[in-house]
Amino acid sequence: MTAHSSVERRTPEPPTRHERIPAAIMYMIAATAIFSFSVAASKWLVATYPVGEVLFFRSFVSLALFMAFVVPAQGLNVFRTARPGAHLLRGVSQTVSQTLQLIALSLMPIAGVTAINFSSPLFATLTSLHFLKEPVGAGRWMALAVGFLGVLIITSPGAESFQVGALYALASALLFGTVTAGVRGMTSTESAETLTLYQLLLLAIFYSLTLPFAFVTPSWADAPLFLANGATAVLGQYWWTRALHLAPTSAVVPFQYLSLIWAMLIGFAVWGDLPTAGLLIGSAIVVGSGLFLLWRETRLRAR
Repeated sequence: MTAHSSVERRTPEPPTRHERIPAAIMYMIAATAIFSFSVAASKWLVATYPVGEVLFFRSFVSLALFMAFVVPAQGLNVFRTARPGAHLLRGVSQTVSQTLQLIALSLMPIAGVTAINFSSPLFATLTSLHFLKEPVGAGRWMALAVGFLGVLIITSPGAESFQVGALYALASALLFGTVTAGVRGMTSTESAETLTLYQLLLLAIFYSLTLPFAFVTPSWADAPLFLANGATAVLGQYWWTRALHLAPTSAVVPFQYLSLIWAMLIGFAVWGDLPTAGLLIGSAIVVGSGLFLLWRETRLRAR
């Protein structure tokens, strides 16, 4: 009896991590493409429905589809976690980040929001400098300064609504930058399925709290888009998490920048948005500084 109880209380073994860089890169590329569709669908819906409602249905549909496929295959083991506090913190951060991102999308073109979101590695570096008291070198400060110059070029001061939207996008990027590093750390004890499950569960719970304050009954014409938004979001989230689980961050994060290409194509096809010279130049600067930081940090860790 005692032996049986001790076995049941035993903490589950952490999932074995196998580094498979080519597969991880393919997961990340596919995730950026399908995420771009979900972002576009959210931008379309938020023109009619409240932000909290759009994000609730996206999270709820994603959660329902995920559980329908994963729980029958893995059973209740998918709920086992050694990091409940980390999941909660990530859920709060993602809730705020996605809310700010959708507000930004309602105020500015999708490519602009995507480009500003590329500044998340810069914010992640600043966060580590402040909280982890890491040494600051000239190369780091130069990359950060150049990266934020690129952000200023993207925001193109002049159009008031664009500036306001850029502030929301910058705040979203700040939170998202901390999440990427956090997820990679959590994969040492959590499977991709467990990470995705708690992410969607907490998002659905948090966004459901907004429904009593702002709710518009969805029309039948918009129902397929609500469903597609949730389906693509969960698939993109799982592929993104899987990519970070299969390979080091330095190997897969650079491929996130492909999302700018998808965003520009969708923005032009749906809303007729043409990328400005400021957007292209600023994006190139931000991407370049982000890749330099990633390359530099990888070399330092290798030493």
